[in-house]
Amino acid sequence: MLPALVVAPKGVGRLRAGHPWVYGSDVHEEPGRPPGLVRMVDERGKGLGTALYSPASLIRLRWLAPEGVAVDGPWWRGMVGAALARRAAITDTAYRVVHAEGDGLPSLMLDRYGEYAVAQLLSSGLEAVRGDVVDAIRDALGPRGLLLRNDAPVRDRERLARAVELAFGTVPERIEFVEAGLRFVAAPWSGQKTGAFLDQRENRALVGPLGRGRCLDLFAHQGSFAVHLAAGGAEEVVAVESSADALRALDENAALNGISSVRGVEANAFDWLRQAAAGPVRHDVIVLDPPSFARDRRSLPRALAGYKELNLRAMRLLAPGGHLFTATCSHHVHRSDFFAMLADAAADSGRRLQLLEIRAAAADHPELVTVPETGYLKAALLRAVD
Repeated sequence: MLPALVVAPKGVGRLRAGHPWVYGSDVHEEPGRPPGLVRMVDERGKGLGTALYSPASLIRLRWLAPEGVAVDGPWWRGMVGAALARRAAITDTAYRVVHAEGDGLPSLMLDRYGEYAVAQLLSSGLEAVRGDVVDAIRDALGPRGLLLRNDAPVRDRERLARAVELAFGTVPERIEFVEAGLRFVAAPWSGQKTGAFLDQRENRALVGPLGRGRCLDLFAHQGSFAVHLAAGGAEEVVAVESSADALRALDENAALNGISSVRGVEANAFDWLRQAAAGPVRHDVIVLDPPSFARDRRSLPRALAGYKELNLRAMRLLAPGGHLFTATCSHHVHRSDFFAMLADAAADSGRRLQLLEIRAAAADHPELVTVPETGYLKAALLRAVD
């Protein structure tokens, strides 16, 4: 029998509205329970279901299953297997298999890179059932190896150690994968996230065929957008990135595909744009995919100012008829904030910009309408009509 925790009416209301989180302020009496599985009940003792309990986290409870459903080994295997089945149509060899709350498995991220898997366990409640999770991944995916990239900063808030650990099998330092027919290399042990940025997978496939003339990839990282643009027909792609290591990976990714038209530039994107504004060069396609600027709500005004400056300068560098793909991965920047910022930037730029598509993360990063946190990536494809 699982230990029971009483949830206050505010927390119950949140659960009934379809959100799986209960905050610490909405949990009555926690007599020193360890992390793990618990049964949630309301103030009348009515069962609310099974949850992951993280006593040190602001998010105290993460709902998993309704009352009466056993959360055991078969349950975990079934959930991971169902998530994998929903991605059966994906032909790329690297993609997200489990997107935490988006797949009903809060605080679990699981990515596939060909024959290998890389996971992140991001809460102490989930860490307490690591054995069942690892067994479920082994049974559902059958990978040659599973790497746990448990080095994410969010684990600090759960009072969990950060580590990169091999759960079973072998996982190489570098894994080649295929995306929209192009070859790339992931670094599962040391790269960003689980080894590569997979959330823009479908957006890269959208933007690549637009490649023509002179293109610009800002915050290029390892050049995934740049390689897609070059393969799509761009004569030259300038890829601006501040990390020398990332630029070396960019060169490798370009070479893997026999591409010589990508030129990496080691520079701060803000500084590069300011200098470019004084010159005559205009670009037929610009990709603007910066890192998160808003770490919390307090930093939102400053973050939006930064995003506006980047987009304003990029808009002014667009050739007539050119395309701008622009994104933010800041969770605290809501869609309304993002599009209001784009409107302000367009007005100040003096350009008329047509909205062609509103975009989000790839479909293997499912966004639930009742859980806005699952939709952290906001993006737009614009075209200059003057």
